[in-house]
Amino acid sequence: MSQSIVLGGGCFWCMEAVFKDMAGILSIAPGYAGGHSDNPTYKQVCTGQTGHAEVIRLEFDPDVIGSDDVLRMFFTLHNPTTLNRQGDDIGTQYRSAIFYADDAQKNAALRVKAEIEQAGLWDAPIVTEIAPLETFWPAEPMHFDYYERNPNTGYCQAVIAPKVAKARKLYAARFKRD
Repeated sequence: MSQSIVLGGGCFWCMEAVFKDMAGILSIAPGYAGGHSDNPTYKQVCTGQTGHAEVIRLEFDPDVIGSDDVLRMFFTLHNPTTLNRQGDDIGTQYRSAIFYADDAQKNAALRVKAEIEQAGLWDAPIVTEIAPLETFWPAEPMHFDYYERNPNTGYCQAVIAPKVAKARKLYAARFKRD
Protein backbone atom coordinates (compact mmCIF):
# COMPACT_ATOMS: atom_id res chain seq x y z
CA MET A 1 0.00 0.00 0.00
CA SER A 2 1.46 3.34 -1.03
CA GLN A 3 1.85 6.42 1.15
CA SER A 4 2.00 10.09 0.23
CA ILE A 5 3.43 13.21 1.82
CA VAL A 6 3.37 16.87 0.81
CA LEU A 7 6.73 18.68 0.84
CA GLY A 8 7.70 22.26 0.09
CA GLY A 9 11.35 22.88 -0.64
CA GLY A 10 11.30 26.03 -2.74
CA CYS A 11 10.42 25.76 -6.41
CA PHE A 12 8.26 22.71 -7.06
CA TRP A 13 10.03 22.14 -10.38
CA CYS A 14 13.26 21.50 -8.41
CA MET A 15 11.68 19.20 -5.85
CA GLU A 16 9.92 17.17 -8.52
CA ALA A 17 13.15 16.79 -10.50
CA VAL A 18 15.31 15.62 -7.58
CA PHE A 19 12.87 12.88 -6.55
CA LYS A 20 11.72 11.95 -10.08
CA ASP A 21 13.74 8.80 -10.79
CA MET A 22 14.24 7.48 -7.26
CA ALA A 23 13.32 3.87 -6.63
CA GLY A 24 10.06 3.57 -4.74
CA ILE A 25 8.69 6.92 -5.90
CA LEU A 26 5.40 6.10 -7.59
CA SER A 27 4.21 9.58 -8.57
CA ILE A 28 4.91 13.24 -8.00
CA ALA A 29 2.40 16.04 -8.37
CA PRO A 30 3.43 19.68 -8.11
CA GLY A 31 0.90 21.89 -6.41
CA TYR A 32 0.10 24.32 -3.64
CA ALA A 33 -0.65 23.95 0.08
CA GLY A 34 -0.66 25.85 3.33
CA GLY A 35 -2.55 28.92 2.20
CA HIS A 36 -5.95 30.50 2.53
CA SER A 37 -7.33 30.68 -1.01
CA ASP A 38 -9.21 27.98 -2.87
CA ASN A 39 -8.10 26.72 -6.29
CA PRO A 40 -4.98 28.90 -6.46
CA THR A 41 -3.16 29.40 -9.73
CA TYR A 42 0.58 29.65 -10.26
CA LYS A 43 0.21 33.34 -11.08
CA GLN A 44 -1.68 33.95 -7.82
CA VAL A 45 0.75 31.92 -5.69
CA CYS A 46 3.73 33.78 -7.20
CA THR A 47 2.37 37.05 -5.77
CA GLY A 48 2.89 35.71 -2.25
CA GLN A 49 -0.64 36.83 -1.34
CA THR A 50 -2.35 33.41 -1.17
CA GLY A 51 -0.32 32.04 1.75
CA HIS A 52 0.32 28.87 -0.27
CA ALA A 53 3.72 27.28 -0.73
CA GLU A 54 4.84 25.56 -3.91
CA VAL A 55 4.87 21.88 -2.93
CA ILE A 56 5.00 18.37 -4.31
CA ARG A 57 2.74 15.51 -3.31
CA LEU A 58 5.04 12.54 -3.30
CA GLU A 59 3.48 9.07 -3.50
CA PHE A 60 5.88 6.30 -2.55
CA ASP A 61 6.12 2.60 -1.81
CA PRO A 62 7.15 2.28 1.86
CA ASP A 63 8.48 -1.22 1.19
CA VAL A 64 11.09 0.33 -1.13
CA ILE A 65 11.69 3.73 0.47
CA GLY A 66 10.51 4.59 3.97
CA SER A 67 9.04 7.90 5.04
CA ASP A 68 12.08 8.66 7.23
CA ASP A 69 14.35 8.20 4.21
CA VAL A 70 12.14 10.46 2.09
CA LEU A 71 12.36 13.10 4.83
CA ARG A 72 16.14 12.74 5.22
CA MET A 73 16.52 13.34 1.49
CA PHE A 74 14.16 16.29 1.66
CA PHE A 75 16.22 17.91 4.43
CA THR A 76 19.46 17.48 2.46
CA LEU A 77 18.29 18.33 -1.07
CA HIS A 78 17.15 21.88 -0.30
CA ASN A 79 18.24 24.44 2.28
CA PRO A 80 15.87 24.11 5.25
CA THR A 81 17.56 26.99 7.11
CA THR A 82 16.48 29.91 4.93
CA LEU A 83 13.14 31.44 5.83
CA ASN A 84 10.85 31.98 2.85
CA ARG A 85 13.52 31.46 0.21
CA GLN A 86 15.58 29.01 -1.78
CA GLY A 87 18.48 30.68 -3.53
CA ASP A 88 17.16 33.56 -5.60
CA ASP A 89 13.54 32.42 -5.19
CA ILE A 90 12.21 34.66 -2.41
CA GLY A 91 8.77 34.74 -0.79
CA THR A 92 6.54 32.68 1.46
CA GLN A 93 5.60 30.54 -1.55
CA TYR A 94 9.18 29.16 -1.49
CA ARG A 95 9.24 28.27 2.20
CA SER A 96 10.52 24.96 3.49
CA ALA A 97 7.50 22.97 4.69
CA ILE A 98 6.22 19.53 5.50
CA PHE A 99 2.45 19.20 5.41
CA TYR A 100 1.52 16.03 7.25
CA ALA A 101 -1.63 13.95 6.82
CA ASP A 102 -1.63 12.22 10.21
CA ASP A 103 0.19 11.90 13.53
CA ALA A 104 2.58 9.28 12.15
CA GLN A 105 3.79 11.74 9.48
CA LYS A 106 3.97 14.56 12.01
CA ASN A 107 6.06 12.44 14.37
CA ALA A 108 8.32 11.29 11.53
CA ALA A 109 8.86 14.91 10.42
CA LEU A 110 9.73 16.03 13.95
CA ARG A 111 12.00 13.02 14.52
CA VAL A 112 13.93 13.41 11.26
CA LYS A 113 14.22 17.18 11.70
CA ALA A 114 15.73 16.61 15.17
CA GLU A 115 18.06 13.96 13.74
CA ILE A 116 19.29 16.34 11.01
CA GLU A 117 19.75 19.16 13.53
CA GLN A 118 21.67 16.89 15.89
CA ALA A 119 23.91 15.70 13.05
CA GLY A 120 24.92 19.33 12.42
CA LEU A 121 24.43 19.12 8.65
CA TRP A 122 23.51 22.80 8.47
CA ASP A 123 25.29 25.81 9.98
CA ALA A 124 22.02 27.51 10.92
CA PRO A 125 18.80 26.39 12.61
CA ILE A 126 16.24 24.53 10.50
CA VAL A 127 13.17 26.70 9.90
CA THR A 128 11.04 24.12 8.09
CA GLU A 129 7.35 24.56 8.81
CA ILE A 130 5.69 21.34 10.00
CA ALA A 131 1.93 21.73 9.72
CA PRO A 132 -1.20 19.67 9.07
CA LEU A 133 -2.23 19.32 5.45
CA GLU A 134 -5.56 21.01 4.94
CA THR A 135 -5.84 20.81 1.16
CA PHE A 136 -3.43 19.99 -1.64
CA TRP A 137 -4.23 21.91 -4.79
CA PRO A 138 -2.64 20.39 -7.92
CA ALA A 139 -0.71 22.83 -10.10
CA GLU A 140 -1.63 23.49 -13.70
CA PRO A 141 -0.60 20.72 -16.15
CA MET A 142 2.27 22.80 -17.58
CA HIS A 143 4.12 22.44 -14.23
CA PHE A 144 4.16 18.63 -14.25
CA ASP A 145 7.47 17.15 -15.49
CA TYR A 146 8.71 20.69 -16.09
CA TYR A 147 12.43 19.92 -15.92
CA GLU A 148 12.05 16.81 -18.06
CA ARG A 149 10.22 18.82 -20.75
CA ASN A 150 12.38 21.98 -20.53
CA PRO A 151 15.94 20.89 -19.64
CA ASN A 152 17.63 23.58 -21.73
CA THR A 153 15.89 26.66 -20.33
CA GLY A 154 18.06 29.02 -18.30
CA TYR A 155 16.37 28.28 -14.97
CA CYS A 156 16.60 24.53 -15.49
CA GLN A 157 20.29 24.72 -16.42
CA ALA A 158 21.30 27.16 -13.67
CA VAL A 159 19.13 25.99 -10.76
CA ILE A 160 17.51 22.60 -11.29
CA ALA A 161 20.33 20.69 -13.04
CA PRO A 162 22.81 21.24 -10.16
CA LYS A 163 20.20 20.03 -7.64
CA VAL A 164 19.52 16.92 -9.69
CA ALA A 165 23.29 16.28 -9.94
CA LYS A 166 23.59 16.66 -6.15
CA ALA A 167 20.72 14.22 -5.58
CA ARG A 168 22.24 11.67 -7.94
CA LYS A 169 25.62 11.99 -6.20
CA LEU A 170 24.31 11.82 -2.62
CA TYR A 171 21.74 9.12 -3.25
CA ALA A 172 23.11 7.18 -6.24
CA ALA A 173 21.99 3.84 -4.80
CA ARG A 174 18.42 5.14 -4.49
CA PHE A 175 17.90 5.86 -8.18
CA LYS A 176 16.16 3.47 -10.53
CA ARG A 177 18.52 1.56 -12.78
CA ASP A 178 18.23 2.41 -16.47
